[in-house]
Amino acid sequence: MTLAAILLLANAVFNAVVWPRFYRRVATDPRARDAEGRATAFLRVHAILIAIALLLALVSLMTGVLLLTGTLR
Repeated sequence: MTLAAILLLANAVFNAVVWPRFYRRVATDPRARDAEGRATAFLRVHAILIAIALLLALVSLMTGVLLLTGTLR
């Protein structure tokens, strides 16, 4: 269980570090906005995928902490 908790925590940290930085790159990509400055499907899809990844990071963090504290067995 300790190994699983450590892997979940590492996953959470990785996702929390990588995805926000990736969003900045996507948001500044020329495909992210149309001629009027509105968000395109490119930006919306990537924002949704990044939000899901960050939600999974939060779940991984919470599960890892619960495993380490012995709340989950």
